[in-house]
Amino acid sequence: MGNYIVTDLTRFQDPQIVCTAVIDLDTGKCLRPMPYLTSKTVEELNVLPGAILEGQMSLKDCVENPHVEDVHCSGLKYVRAASSDEFKAILERTSSASIADGFGIRFAVGQKHIPAGQTAACSIVTIRVEPDSIGICEDQFTPGKARAQIVDQSGQSFNFLSITDLGFFDYARNHIGDGQIEKAQEFISAQREVHMRVGVGRRYQFGNRDGYWLQVNGIYTFPDSLREIMAN
Repeated sequence: MGNYIVTDLTRFQDPQIVCTAVIDLDTGKCLRPMPYLTSKTVEELNVLPGAILEGQMSLKDCVENPHVEDVHCSGLKYVRAASSDEFKAILERTSSASIADGFGIRFAVGQKHIPAGQTAACSIVTIRVEPDSIGICEDQFTPGKARAQIVDQSGQSFNFLSITDLGFFDYARNHIGDGQIEKAQEFISAQREVHMRVGVGRRYQFGNRDGYWLQVNGIYTFPDSLREIMAN
């Protein structure tokens, strides 16, 4: 049995399942419980970012790069909610200098995917960004969705990334065109620290580009939590 802190809670088109990722509190390794948790299980266990869970996780015999974090999972139990300081410490412990550094590959200007066949170090990274270097906007092509623009610590820009963070997705869907996305942007810009979880989805071909596309799994602000404004 081990103890794990939830860092990612992301949506699927199928609302009955949720993708989660956790950090092993002993090893600092990122793990993705498989099969995906059901929405019912997530609600019953109070699985939210910062929740500390106890359970058994073991590496799968065969994983497909870049999703090297996939693990078998059983016996999950909710332990408690981490404090803000504990959660920030985990994000700092797992942080990479840049998106490219975290994934272990070079991204060309405008590139937003890991090409199929290219070996990456992982499928989820933590980065710290300056509060004024992240932009949030409504997706003009898909009402109810939000997109992010990021400039990481290396100065590289990543534009129009899908925000799959479940809490922020629900927030955006409930505030179509009412100005609340702009308020969330103002809130983020006013914080002292912003940490992000950036991941890639499963393989998808878009036009002639085939691979694993970048997405924003989590946006975490300090000292005040973005979750507070999203709850209102």
